[in-house]
Amino acid sequence: MADQQARLSWRDGTVPVSDQFDDPYFSILDGLAETEHVFLAGNGLPARFAPGFHIAELGFGTGLNMLAAWRAWEAAGQQGPLRFTSFEAFPMAPADMARALEAFPAVAPWAERFLAKWTGPGACDLGSLQLEVIQGDARVSLREWTGQADAWFLDGFSPAKNPELWEEALMAEVAAHTAPGGSAATYTAAGFVRRGLEAAGFEVTRIPGYGRKRHMTKAVLR
Repeated sequence: MADQQARLSWRDGTVPVSDQFDDPYFSILDGLAETEHVFLAGNGLPARFAPGFHIAELGFGTGLNMLAAWRAWEAAGQQGPLRFTSFEAFPMAPADMARALEAFPAVAPWAERFLAKWTGPGACDLGSLQLEVIQGDARVSLREWTGQADAWFLDGFSPAKNPELWEEALMAEVAAHTAPGGSAATYTAAGFVRRGLEAAGFEVTRIPGYGRKRHMTKAVLR
């Protein structure tokens, strides 16, 4: 349905901004470098990669985080596919996704392979990456999910503008769907997010953020 798809404006013709949440999808400074700093390094990747590794994500957006992880997985020479599950309430139209990803030539080969097969939410077999995007409110769909992730990318829009994706009950569901010793990382260091992760059973650390963001959060399930 139309109301379930992302509504966008474009900043400088290249940066998609959500009309639903009035927030950009990625860092205007350098979205790919931010992804690598926050979500890969924040989860100890690629060093923790192992056969069968499973990443889960709140907020699929443009797919940039997935592409960065897929590129790192292949560069690490891992055997078998990386599993990647993302929860997205308002999926972006494929044409908008392609336009947004043009800003990142470093992942263009992976973007081309992805976009050639991507038709929208659901399962997508990319060979060395097994992707599933689950559409709907994560407060419902995550509770119903039967999987467990080794690492979480918590990438909803700003907690001030999208608080429902950061509430304590959802952080508890993240913990319940995390493998023993698993991790989570996010660009935000908002106090209520960190407290929610701690209450869910994570050991939470505030570390330097990317670019103009002074701090970010990483967490390891106790």
